[in-house]
Amino acid sequence: MNFQKELISWYSINKRELPWRSTKNPYFIWLSEIILQQTQVNQGLPYYEAFTHTFPTVFKLAEASEEEVLKLWQGLGYYSRARNLHTSAKFIANELNGQFPSTYSEIVKLKGVGDYTASAIASIVFNEATAVVDGNVYRVLSRYFGIDTPINTSKGIKQFKELASTLIPHDNPGNYNQALMEFGARQCKPKSPNCAICPLKNSCMAKKKYRIDQLPVKLKKTKITKKYFNFLVFLDNSGKTVLDKRTAKGIWQNLYQFPLIETDKSLDHTEFELLKQELDSLSFKVLDYSLYNTEDKIHKLSHQHLYTKFWILEVDSLPNTAIKIEKLDTFPMPVLISNFVEEFNFATD
Repeated sequence: MNFQKELISWYSINKRELPWRSTKNPYFIWLSEIILQQTQVNQGLPYYEAFTHTFPTVFKLAEASEEEVLKLWQGLGYYSRARNLHTSAKFIANELNGQFPSTYSEIVKLKGVGDYTASAIASIVFNEATAVVDGNVYRVLSRYFGIDTPINTSKGIKQFKELASTLIPHDNPGNYNQALMEFGARQCKPKSPNCAICPLKNSCMAKKKYRIDQLPVKLKKTKITKKYFNFLVFLDNSGKTVLDKRTAKGIWQNLYQFPLIETDKSLDHTEFELLKQELDSLSFKVLDYSLYNTEDKIHKLSHQHLYTKFWILEVDSLPNTAIKIEKLDTFPMPVLISNFVEEFNFATD
């Protein structure tokens, strides 16, 4: 059986019609690859369409402010992707006169671009025989060839990259790479793949040895840590509130949130009353307060779970830096905060 030919044949019949598959514009391919990192296609598609509509060229993206980019990215998570995308757009527009790098070795130098993304762009747009290895590829190759080396180890990463590189055809490598990824996404799925209709079933080692549900092998993830966040939602009679910009490095860098107090456990009213005494030093007076959510809102990130409460504090006045409530939706926020803004009945009259 010819592994490559079977995949490409399957792809010609089963591939999804997606907007980035009807173009060879490297800017659009790059956008799609960055958006789809750690994001499902159905979730990423509306963002791709919004970005290509708002920023139809790399020059338009480069001209935008970081806040505009982060606002459009809001809800996708992993905000460093958006910041790196913006940085690289400015580099391409200003340093390369809008000319996108055309080889793997140059593409991989862009900020936020790793081996996978560079390989995808180089092969799809510039026909360079560079093998892509993502989660879908790991799954297909580990099952088909019966490889049990953990995919999240340096040995596994090297082994699968070398194997993928020996398999990639030099004629139309981009089509093959897309076929391999699509096959993993739609046919060789993580759970309960339909092996009965798989074109590779007769030579798949995992099927022969009944190891479909055992491959690929992945070592246990880093231990999940818990954090307890208390967001302070100040409200005055003039319809204003307070937002803080997160400037420290981290996943929410340069996003806005309500003032935050982090504690070592979830607080009830009595415990918060003690904490509230620390607010007496502020230039405004807290008149009354209430808890918006009695049960913690749990926000799950890759290595930590945030147990969150929103405390509503009515005050006599707020400083000049306060913002009008109707302007809240213009600020880029973590989805945890934006969801609260949508849910809470802010009085604007």
